[in-house]
Amino acid sequence: MSTPKFLESLLEEWEKDSVIDDNNLDLATVATAKMHAKYLKILSKHKLLLRNAELEQKTLLKDKYLYYEGKMCKEDIDARGWSYDPYDGLTVKTNKFKEHYYETDAEIQQSEAKLCLLQNIIDVAKEILDTLRWRHQTIKNLIEAKKMNDGY
Repeated sequence: MSTPKFLESLLEEWEKDSVIDDNNLDLATVATAKMHAKYLKILSKHKLLLRNAELEQKTLLKDKYLYYEGKMCKEDIDARGWSYDPYDGLTVKTNKFKEHYYETDAEIQQSEAKLCLLQNIIDVAKEILDTLRWRHQTIKNLIEAKKMNDGY
């Protein structure tokens, strides 16, 4: 499972990888393909992790719905280690009150945070890949600038 630390390290890694050594432009061109493969692998892996997390969340939301509606059997509640009284002794009179408990449920919020993190990693990887797609143009521009500076 990816963590905020993974996202941070991904950004730090890209910060290093994105540097183009204008004294070794031929090596920078070769490195582009390797970096593309590296970040494509990260993107692919996290798309799968996101899909699995979405499926897990759907099951969690169904289970929590049954739990908060009082329709979950004792065995299922025991298996999950949940309290028998989701409302801590309070009387629930409105759906808005139920929604409040549902939306502030720690497990649901944790699931939402996981989805958000995975989506963020995917977005970063896509942005990196988009930058890599145009890296050849940046290298070409650096070559042209060197030619102009050298009087060619």
